[in-house]
Amino acid sequence: MKFSEMTQDSWAELQLYLDTCLIPYTALTGKQSPVEATEALERLRDFLDLVEIPFKGRIMTYPAFHYACPDMSMALNTLSEQLKSSGFKYVVIMSSDGVMEQTQITSADLVLSRSVLIQEVGDEGISRFVGEKIRELWKR
Repeated sequence: MKFSEMTQDSWAELQLYLDTCLIPYTALTGKQSPVEATEALERLRDFLDLVEIPFKGRIMTYPAFHYACPDMSMALNTLSEQLKSSGFKYVVIMSSDGVMEQTQITSADLVLSRSVLIQEVGDEGISRFVGEKIRELWKR
């Protein structure tokens, strides 16, 4: 579910079920052409679909961080802490092109970088791997 689909009344009603906040991170540098930026957003959309579609009803997708900056890990850590203090039990950060590691963003419960996963599990294994990681997160 997208944050923009939520009303005040529905949030109060669904907050118990929507315990996981998903933060998309595009990792644009500002050097991309409009076509390249569009392609990056499409890759991110497709990567997010691996979580948003099968786990609909438990995941709330928040607005994306689009541009990379030197203190990105600090910004994502702070955001993760604030989202947890606002009521989310879990925070997941996903990026298709950005390279991030869990050790850099310790306040997030799960950090998934498609570019890293391609090297680790191959393009064909990403969907299954991401699903397993989300289910493991909820079992903790």
